[in-house]
Amino acid sequence: MTNVTTPPNTDGLPQETRLGRTALRVNDLEEMTGFYRDVVGLSVLRHSETATVLGVGDTPLLVLEGDESALERHRSGAGLFHNAFRVPSRGALGDALTRIRDHWQLGGASDHGVSEALYLADPEGNGIEIYRDFPREEWSFAADGSVRLGTYPLELEPVEAAGAGNSDVPPETDVGHVHLEVSSLEAFRDFYVDVVGFEVQTEVPAAVFVSAGGYHHHIGANTWNHRSGPVDGRGLSWLEVVLPEPAALDAIRRRITDGQYTVTEMDDGIAITGPDEIEVRFRIGT
Repeated sequence: MTNVTTPPNTDGLPQETRLGRTALRVNDLEEMTGFYRDVVGLSVLRHSETATVLGVGDTPLLVLEGDESALERHRSGAGLFHNAFRVPSRGALGDALTRIRDHWQLGGASDHGVSEALYLADPEGNGIEIYRDFPREEWSFAADGSVRLGTYPLELEPVEAAGAGNSDVPPETDVGHVHLEVSSLEAFRDFYVDVVGFEVQTEVPAAVFVSAGGYHHHIGANTWNHRSGPVDGRGLSWLEVVLPEPAALDAIRRRITDGQYTVTEMDDGIAITGPDEIEVRFRIGT
């Protein structure tokens, strides 16, 4: 196993770039709030008749936007493949497995060579991954420096045995990555690589994975289900990229030169409506 790092892209995002919140448009706010609290293990930070914010400590990770009139996502529409919540240890992953088995149904589990992952879907069909990374020195890299991602069976008994019976995820938990279903990988690369500044880490048939700072992926995209329309109905509302410095935000503004994408100025950054009408928000954080 060789450890080869990807050469830095001088026009790309800073190494400290990370994901922040994701937001879902949901039909049954109460049911979905209970699910992400009891099964995923997030804490309810704020709750009203129209929205719930969940996270860890005082850090928000997920926003649920209640909309009882929101229709089920059309089968041709782009959007979320899964939200991926990253926990810091195998013990935390074992606790997640216990919560899923006690309160819900596990959809799958995999060893990806860089991580161990559990998969499930929430009550409205949104995909979820809960995972923990292996140390970077254990990752495998191709000759060109790209991260090798695989899909191998994950033995669940040792994972569950590592748990300590915690009902909440640890405070170090974050949104490690978001995986999208898109209508065009070419359009995805044009926006997320050429405009935003992520670097391609891995490509597999009908999917591409991009990141900042050499991470295995912050955003993935696939065309496995042949989506052909924009995001619609219930499901993904927006996702957030957190930048470490104002210069990075200014660089993204400069790269949006042809007017192809709609940009909205916000109090703490900007929102861009990218390919498939998926909204990506950018703000400065620490």
